[in-house]
Parts: sequence; C-alpha cells; structure tokens
Amino acid sequence: MFIPCDRGGDSAAPDFKGFTLLMPAVSVGNVGQLAIDLVISTLDMTKVGYFYTDCLVPMVGNNPYATAEENSTELSINAEVYSLPSKKLVVLQIRSPFIKNKYRPFCETLLSWVKSSKCARVVLLSSSHAYQRDDEQLLGTPLRYLLTPDLEKAVGGRMKELNWKEMEKVAAYPGISDTDKVLHIPGGGITKLLFTESCSEGIQMAVLLKFCSEGDNIPDAFVLVNYLNEWLQLIKNEVSTVQSKWKIPSSWRLLFGNGLPPALF
Repeated sequence: MFIPCDRGGDSAAPDFKGFTLLMPAVSVGNVGQLAIDLVISTLDMTKVGYFYTDCLVPMVGNNPYATAEENSTELSINAEVYSLPSKKLVVLQIRSPFIKNKYRPFCETLLSWVKSSKCARVVLLSSSHAYQRDDEQLLGTPLRYLLTPDLEKAVGGRMKELNWKEMEKVAAYPGISDTDKVLHIPGGGITKLLFTESCSEGIQMAVLLKFCSEGDNIPDAFVLVNYLNEWLQLIKNEVSTVQSKWKIPSSWRLLFGNGLPPALF
C-alpha cells in the first residue's frame, strides 16, 4: 500500500488522478531500475511517499539522488514513490528483489492502488534474456513493446507511427507444434504476470522492454530510457548524443565508480 511522506505534519495522500505511473520490473540486468533512476534524477522528481509491502526483500540506504551534503544522509528504502505534477507523472522505484512466491500478492496490491489512485495508465520498463530469443526476435531492434487492449485503442496508432516492434509470441511447444503461441518473457520477473493481470482488470498498461544479457547494463538503460522518451517526450530530443541529456544519479558513481565512461560524470 502507498504511504505518503509526512512533510511538516501534512501526510495527506497526493492526487495522482490522470497521472502516468512509471515503474520497473526487477528483471535481467536491472535495466528497468537503472532507466527509472535516470528519469528521477534528470527530472529532479520529488519523493512523495513509499510503497509498503512484505513482497520485497527489506533494504535501506542513503539517498541515491543526493545533490549536496545536506540531502546525502536522507534514507531510502526498497520501494519509493516520486512525483512530477507538471508532467502528470508518478514513478514507483523498486530497489530490491521479490521474496519467493510473492509476485502475485504484489501485483494484486499494486493494481488495487492504481485503481484507487485513478492513474490513467501504467508504463512498465523491463528486460528479457537475449540468449532465449527465437529466430524472429533475433531480427532488427532489441526493443519491444506490449499494450493491453484498453491502451491499444488509445495509443496503438502512435506506436505504429514510431515504427515500434510489438513483442512476438512464441511457440508453446517448440519443435512439436508451432500453432499454439504464447507470450514468453524469460528473465522478465513480474512483467508477464503484471501485464496479463492488467489485461484482465481492464487497466491501461504498456510494457517497454529490451533484450539484454547480465553484465554492464548501463548502455542498455540508456537505450531503454531513450525508447521511452520517443513516446512520452519526458525531455527534449535536441541533444544529439544518447547519454549527455540524462543526468547520472550520484549513487551510480559510488556503485559503478570508474566503470562509467568519462562523459557520464
């Protein structure tokens, strides 16, 4: 459940009616989480609360988006909510893995919150194992999208204008029967379950994902967040370089150190 921050004694829940909820799946390479970091840092989003749940591994740490000594000692936990009313954007950042057998309870709680807060739509950033692609998925871009039927009616035409490629269904019984096709997102964590539940619940959801491998997934995060930006236009596209338009969180310097290219500092 969502718990608003207590700011000066005012703990009233913020109004998210008509907002887009942006969140990551805890998936291969943590690509979605890294991409969300870039969005929060670049847009200088305000923390408005946290998502209280027993479905995630507990954790606590310093402020990952600290910009000065004064705010570097603020604490962060495993699931926090950030908001930017000017863009009608709310972000749920997840920082720890799921506890075994807790996928479904989390999805149910999350979708219940989406309904009660009257968010207009949900955008889930995810990833999937590159090595488990079928022959068709090896062709062209490593980026894919999915839309629930309710969102397809609203933005399906826009995806075609962008020339985006929809996530392919694969054979349920490869080598035996190619007629039965299913949605398969290996390494995608809660992605498939959350998407199918949103279809059933009539919730407008888009999944944006990238095929990738474990390792240095910073480049994958930049590719995915730029993919998102093509659609939502969170920042202007006037800068030619892929990386320089996104602000690197201070926590990346501590986590990755010299693993980041010099241009990112």
